[in-house]
Amino acid sequence: MEAKTQDIKAVLPANSRELSRSDAQPLFSVRSRIVVVEGRTFVQVDVGQTDLASVANQQPVENQTLFENETLLQVDRRFQSDNSITGNNTSPVNTNRNNNGHAQLTSNDARAIAAAAQMSKNRKIPLVLRIVSASVDLTDGVDALHNWGAAVKEMTRCSGVVPIIVITNGPNVSGTSLLLGLADFVIMTEASYAFVVGPRIVQHFTGVDTSRDELGGCHTHYNNSGLATFVTDDMTEADEILIELLSYISEHNDADPPAWRCTDPVSRSTPEVLDVLPESLTGSYDVRDIVCGVVDDGVILELNAGWADNLVTAFATIGGRSIGVVANQPQSKAGTLDITASRKGGRFVSFCDAFNLSLVTFVDTSGFYPGKDLEWRGMIRYGAQMAFAYARATVPRVNVTLRKSYGGAYIVMDSKAMGNDIALAWPSAEIAVMGAKGAVSILHRNASPEEAVKLEAEYEERLLNPYLAAERGFVDAVIDPADTRKEIYAALEMLAAKRERLPHRRHGNTPL
Repeated sequence: MEAKTQDIKAVLPANSRELSRSDAQPLFSVRSRIVVVEGRTFVQVDVGQTDLASVANQQPVENQTLFENETLLQVDRRFQSDNSITGNNTSPVNTNRNNNGHAQLTSNDARAIAAAAQMSKNRKIPLVLRIVSASVDLTDGVDALHNWGAAVKEMTRCSGVVPIIVITNGPNVSGTSLLLGLADFVIMTEASYAFVVGPRIVQHFTGVDTSRDELGGCHTHYNNSGLATFVTDDMTEADEILIELLSYISEHNDADPPAWRCTDPVSRSTPEVLDVLPESLTGSYDVRDIVCGVVDDGVILELNAGWADNLVTAFATIGGRSIGVVANQPQSKAGTLDITASRKGGRFVSFCDAFNLSLVTFVDTSGFYPGKDLEWRGMIRYGAQMAFAYARATVPRVNVTLRKSYGGAYIVMDSKAMGNDIALAWPSAEIAVMGAKGAVSILHRNASPEEAVKLEAEYEERLLNPYLAAERGFVDAVIDPADTRKEIYAALEMLAAKRERLPHRRHGNTPL
């Protein structure tokens, strides 16, 4: 499976001249239009321009490639803004800009985004927002606040109904930056940055000097805040990521994910995945080597790879069926769960559940990461986020315990008690309250070192194996690692018709 890289083409009306008000007045930039890429359809909203040159170099609308049965989701003409894209590529347009040459978005721009979000939700096709905003237009007064609030409301109502993807290639400052936080996925280019309060105000109120990139650059959001799902060099690469992302996910909450043509045999043996595990129980390895060995053609699309890297979240396919993958990463923090990993996993599981993506979980964790700072920052509440997401998920759920699965982390990582459908385990799996050394140190505190070694060996033999859990029904099957791909596919095939309804309620109270 290779990423699809076909150029994005907008679906525009046959008579494009109808959109221009006059030769002297250009087209407005906040356009909401249906876009077709590789057979996938979505609503795309273009907001703002990064610099005057990009506006001046816009190609005339009539020169763009048109499709048969052209359609335009055009916002009401009352919402036209002066932040416009020119219909004449020979001269720049006069737009409302700040001193850095970036567009300041007006209240009409916000109303246009709200209208586009309504269209996306009503037509049940994904919403893609391309936005660059230096701030709102201060001359709009309270209208700017009201209408940006309306945009937030409509985007929120899209959440869980259609996927929301934001692409940005420049600044996103102040209130408009919150739109990125509402998206399911955010693609930032190297030229982009985002923050609610800028460096000057931070310095004024706190005395701390910081740069724009340090405060809210793309790499800050990729590695520290988790806002950026992907970081790309430019918009061309961002479009390629967008196309690949859309190829895995369903168009709306009532649709199945797209099916892929699969040439990788579902019965393919995977003996090489066992070789990934080190001989030592405490040795580290890259869990992605195991995941890639199991999925179709060894291809995954990893999300938020730079943030909370002790947990891997990715899209992949098995037998051509799109799935969401969650996996502990022993290469980082020994695969333990902390605040950021719980937030990352909880949000990903919730997305997969909302858009009908089966979940496959690979487990190898000794528990939650200890620390006073984590407890003070809310480890209990944040740790509950992933448990909450798994417990309410109704999509098919398969987990595979590779090695360690201890304590509270065992419960959180899609255990049977949490509603898991099929629980598999390798013979190397250890499922228990804790490891042998920790258990012996508590149960036999006064044991000599020689006695402790003997007691640990007895504990491992008696309790640290998957067969005890299988006897009690907590594991459905202990499998040969070479059969992992075949067993997961068989489980997903059996669960394909799964339908589960939760009791009616307005919504759950997620432990945010």
